[in-house]
Amino acid sequence: MIIDCHVHLNNYHEQVEVSLGESLAKLQDSMAEAGIDYSLVLTSYLVSAHRPSTAQVVEAIAKIPNLGVVAGISYVNYRQRDLRELADFLEHGLVKGLKLYPGYEPFYPHDKRLQVVYDLAEEFDVPVMIHSGDTYSPKGKLKYSHPLEIDEVAVDHPKVKFIICHLGNPWLTDAMEVVYKNANVYADISGLVLGEFTEAFEDYMTEEIRDVILYAGDPAFFLFGTDWPICSMRSYVSFVKQLGLSEDVYTAMMYENARRLFKLPLPAAAAPQVLPPTVAMPETQAAEGA
Repeated sequence: MIIDCHVHLNNYHEQVEVSLGESLAKLQDSMAEAGIDYSLVLTSYLVSAHRPSTAQVVEAIAKIPNLGVVAGISYVNYRQRDLRELADFLEHGLVKGLKLYPGYEPFYPHDKRLQVVYDLAEEFDVPVMIHSGDTYSPKGKLKYSHPLEIDEVAVDHPKVKFIICHLGNPWLTDAMEVVYKNANVYADISGLVLGEFTEAFEDYMTEEIRDVILYAGDPAFFLFGTDWPICSMRSYVSFVKQLGLSEDVYTAMMYENARRLFKLPLPAAAAPQVLPPTVAMPETQAAEGA
C-alpha cells in the first residue's frame, strides 16, 4: 500500500475555472493510475476561488475514506476564530496535521506568533508540516524557508513532531542534518520536480535520495509525497521504485511511517517475509535426487 502525504486541491492554472469536485475527481484518477491507496490533502495559506478553505475540503472529503486533511495556516492572516475552528476539527479527528508556509509568507518557523500553533499540535498530537526549500512562486523569499530554521523550533518544542517538506531542496544535506540531530523531525520527498521526472534528473535525484537516507541513518524519518497536481503521481511512484530500496525501507517510506505519524485509520503494513536460508545439498545427495 502507498500513502501520499502531500497533495493539494488548489487550481494552479487560474485562467481556467476548476471546481473542487472536479479537482477531487482528478485526484482520485491520478491515485488509481499510480497505485496510491490514501492521500493527505494539504490546504493552502490562502483562500480564494482557486484555493479552497480547510472547512470546504473537510466537508468535501467527509465521505471519501481514502483521503485526509492537513490544515494550512496563514501566518499573515490567521485569526482567533480560525484557530477555534481548527481546534474543533482536530478534536474530532477531521484534520490529521498542520502546515506552515514560510517562504511563501515572510516569517521564520520559530517566530513567537506561532506558539499557539505548536500548542495545538502538542495538545492533539498531530505533526506540523513546514514548507522548506525552493518556492513554486517566484515571489517567495528563500531566506525564510531554509531547513536549518526548523532546528530551532524542533529544539524548543520537543513534544511536537515536525516534517521538513521537499527535503529542503536544494539544501538536502542541511535538511538531513536537522533530521539526524532531532528525534522529532521527519522529511517528505515531495515536490522535487515539476511534472514528470526526466531521465537525466531521475539519475541525479536517485543518488541524492540514497545519500540522504544514508545520512539520516534511519528510514523511519522519511515520508512519501508528490506535491500533486504540480508533480505527477505516476512518475513519482516509478522514481521511488527504481531507487533499489530494500523491502522494509520501501514499505516504511511509502506507507508505514505516514500511517503511524498521522495516526491514519489504516491497517499496519505486513512484516516483510523472511525466507529460510537455502541449504546446499551434498553432491552425492543431489545426484541421487536427480
